[in-house]
Amino acid sequence: MLQPVHPLLFALALALPIGVAAEDKDPPRLGIKGFGTLGLARSDDSDAGFVRDLSQPRGLTTHWSGKIDSVLGVQANYRFGERTEAVLQAVSRYRYDNGFGPEITWAFLRHDFSPEWSLRAGRIGTEFFMLSDSRLVGYANLTVRPPVEFYGPLVFSYFDGLDLAATTQLGSGLLRGKLFAGHAAERAPVAPGLSWNLQGSRMFGGHVDYLSGPWQVRLGHTAIRFSHEMPINEFAGIDVLGLAPQLAAQGTWSHYDSLGVVYEQGALQIQGMVNRIHNETDQYEDSWAGYLIGAYRLGNFTPYTGYSQTRSSPLSLPAEMPAAQAAVIRYALSYSHSDQRTIFIGTRWDFAQNLALKAQVDRTHGQPDSRFLFRETTSGWDGRMTVFSLALDFVF
Repeated sequence: MLQPVHPLLFALALALPIGVAAEDKDPPRLGIKGFGTLGLARSDDSDAGFVRDLSQPRGLTTHWSGKIDSVLGVQANYRFGERTEAVLQAVSRYRYDNGFGPEITWAFLRHDFSPEWSLRAGRIGTEFFMLSDSRLVGYANLTVRPPVEFYGPLVFSYFDGLDLAATTQLGSGLLRGKLFAGHAAERAPVAPGLSWNLQGSRMFGGHVDYLSGPWQVRLGHTAIRFSHEMPINEFAGIDVLGLAPQLAAQGTWSHYDSLGVVYEQGALQIQGMVNRIHNETDQYEDSWAGYLIGAYRLGNFTPYTGYSQTRSSPLSLPAEMPAAQAAVIRYALSYSHSDQRTIFIGTRWDFAQNLALKAQVDRTHGQPDSRFLFRETTSGWDGRMTVFSLALDFVF
């Protein structure tokens, strides 16, 4: 009987040398493997573009499109010895420049000092929230895409730096911790033809996991200090930063705090997570988000349902600002506001080895001013949308 792969186990498998089975005495030094998704989706609303996350510059509307969920990744592992290996991963996906150009998402050396301690250095996948390092691997995830209200604000998929992980026995379970530090290496879209350079932004953080029986709990924190200014002046068409210096992003920190819980026992799987994002700049609203997913496996089918929600705190401008200029700035800042919830239902069918077919329907209920997680909203946007999705996930 085929069973869905737990995302945590799959992410770990991607980081280990390919072809290593328990009985192998001399596993191959070089291994190649990969993953991908062929996705199709459409919404019932032409007044806002639906995106998977804010790294995507344009969204889909009422026509079927494969751009937001389709992904192809290839990974090579080279084992220098029992404790040292190199990992290189390239991924093609819809990205900030409106194209699918492949990018190097992993390129690191890993050394295991002991079964308890390991160090990686190079280009590494980000782990702002639980499961975020495997969110591009559709086969590793239960749903067609990770809940947008929770993961949508993450425009960071990798960073250049290092991380140190440690594991120890605690009671009947395992306590696992990780610290990481480095610099961001990507760009984020702001508007068509306009992007924010995040490269070189200082990043550090860590998390603590506790695994016991069917439970895994993670508490994490990440902070990033922006090294370049967000091009809000170009976006608004006036000197926003001259009128309101507190809106500057360069040199300010954003903090991401999260708590995640995963329970998997037999055919039952439950995920629940909450996060809070705090921004020192007044350019982006502080927000909180959370989601809950429940699934039950029936043979090769795994039906699931879930609920996700996000809300941000409105910003205020100086009272002495001229009314006409304040109106333009308020309009520019309105795009960082979110106040919405989504109910989704779907099923996963593991119909063959390493192949899974998914169908999902998302119904979003939000306020008309909830624009942050969408692209190109119009004056007719009422905050409500239904999205229909199909996805074929595979690994090789």
